[in-house]
Amino acid sequence: MDERAAEDVVAILPPLLAALEALGFVARYLHPPDLSRVLEAVGEPERPLLEALKALGEWPDELGALRGALAMASAQALAAFEALRAAAQADGEIGQVYRALRGLPRAQEALYPFAADIGPVSRFFLEPAMRADAALQARLAAAPARDDTGVMHVGEPGERGGVSLYVPEYYDPDQAWPLVVALHGGSGNGRAFLWSWLRDARSHGAILASPTAVGNTWALQGPDPDTPNLARMVEAVRSRWTIDPRRILMTGMSDGGTFSYVSGLEPGSPFTHLAPVSAAFHPMLAQMADPGRLAGLPIHIAHGALDWMFPIEMARGASAALTAAGAAVTYVELPDLSHTYPRELNPQILDWLARTAA
Repeated sequence: MDERAAEDVVAILPPLLAALEALGFVARYLHPPDLSRVLEAVGEPERPLLEALKALGEWPDELGALRGALAMASAQALAAFEALRAAAQADGEIGQVYRALRGLPRAQEALYPFAADIGPVSRFFLEPAMRADAALQARLAAAPARDDTGVMHVGEPGERGGVSLYVPEYYDPDQAWPLVVALHGGSGNGRAFLWSWLRDARSHGAILASPTAVGNTWALQGPDPDTPNLARMVEAVRSRWTIDPRRILMTGMSDGGTFSYVSGLEPGSPFTHLAPVSAAFHPMLAQMADPGRLAGLPIHIAHGALDWMFPIEMARGASAALTAAGAAVTYVELPDLSHTYPRELNPQILDWLARTAA
């Protein structure tokens, strides 16, 4: 690498990655009444990033893609913090805050293509507890370039009815891999929600599919085009990669979690496990579900005590009703979680998936 470019990368990456980690902290601990306090807790990580960008020099043309990715990721991080601080000062509504946080997956998407070549970027895209795992880093470094691994999209990224995928770069077709199908919330899309799970799929060895609903959100009432679309997607993934038939998980956040119940309790569902997060639930879902489908079905429910959209009593009721109906329920209640995604649970969910595989 050109000497000046190398110096700039060394200067920019630490504050950029620190800013992205801080945005992840905000996304996890966001609770509408506490936005100012959450921002105070992370400080001002955008300031050193701005200083590093001011010193950015000229790079050779052949390094334009890397420079562009760093610039894009930095711009997304800076814009997110600017919008978050403006929302806090104006006592903004929660939709304004969620829109600001869209910069985090966009920044990650810009950076990920360089994970194979830049150590700090590769480590950033690992579960924090596994960033010191030398064997995993060596495995990633030794993985050959393939056209069926890494991040890919079916259809235009994020389009309705499409799907974004991640296959670990060290994929081995002779090994059976778990499949995680992660459903976005009501205002999201699969392209963005993929990044809620990519670190964990990359660290622990799972194939990840993050589809986008056919309509404006998942089919929670009326005609349901999403269930057959998901079934086709699962079949397509199984036809291309070696999937463990005992470990096919549907999980999701908010509307995606609710649809995990609605679709996943259907008798013909291809999913062996369900893991709704911060989801709505009505007892009739358990009462109307096929007893044969529910009997022994592993369901992992996670919910926050601070959830302002779907009160915690809803999750407690889901656990009780599904347990009474014969499901094998694991219930996790997080006292500091609002209506946000608890990414730290992903490794636990993958461990539960492995332990409960029939």
